[in-house]
Amino acid sequence: MRWYTKIFLAGIMLFFILPLLIVLICSFTSAPRVTFPPEGFSVQWYFTALTSPWFQTGLKNSLIAATFCTILAIPIGALASYGLLRYKIKARNAIQVYLLLPFTVPLVVQGISLLFIYARAGLVGNILGIGFALMEINLPFMLWSTSSAVNRMDPNLENASMSLGANEIYTFIHITIPALLPGIMSGGLLMFVLGLNEFVTSLMLTTIWSATLPINMYTRIKTAITPDVAAAAAIYIIIAVIAIIILDKTVGIESYLK
Repeated sequence: MRWYTKIFLAGIMLFFILPLLIVLICSFTSAPRVTFPPEGFSVQWYFTALTSPWFQTGLKNSLIAATFCTILAIPIGALASYGLLRYKIKARNAIQVYLLLPFTVPLVVQGISLLFIYARAGLVGNILGIGFALMEINLPFMLWSTSSAVNRMDPNLENASMSLGANEIYTFIHITIPALLPGIMSGGLLMFVLGLNEFVTSLMLTTIWSATLPINMYTRIKTAITPDVAAAAAIYIIIAVIAIIILDKTVGIESYLK
């Protein structure tokens, strides 16, 4: 790789990382306002954020919604990917296009559509309903991860199992699922992080009692950006970094990106 290519790539990385670094640095200010560079050094705003009702309630709602989103997405994504790639299904291309629609439809449009449905069903503000909505809009990421695992799996493993007398259910549980586990784990982790961070759809479906953490953070910065919000944003950054580290340690980033 030539030197100017390295400089170009380093510039792109800095462009994406610099805003995150600025937020992280500003969260350690000792002043009662956000300034860059920060005035002094203190971790008091992390304590303020972690003990604030808006943070605790928002984080609890986000964790519930993201967990429910992940629990739903894992079996749906794994079974859909395996069925579409392993069996001859009529209108398979149409089904795949339908499952990938959330990639192309703007989140605002999806949020409005879900709002109409949820309003009629009385589910606006229901935290599990929000988790279902998060699963619906982020499902393509689960499909992408598990489909990649299905494509990498050797079908001869299943054929060998059934040739030795195992039925399809036994083979699927003891052979197929372990072989797909890296893709399922990476997809599930990605779904959890996306569900934890999603904002647009949640904004349309939540109430003041079921607001997730991103919504509570947005509500607070509408008047002024305070250091406790910067600390909350830094916590989100830390969670994302931990998720990437777990992904790398469990299945490997290179394996996930293939």
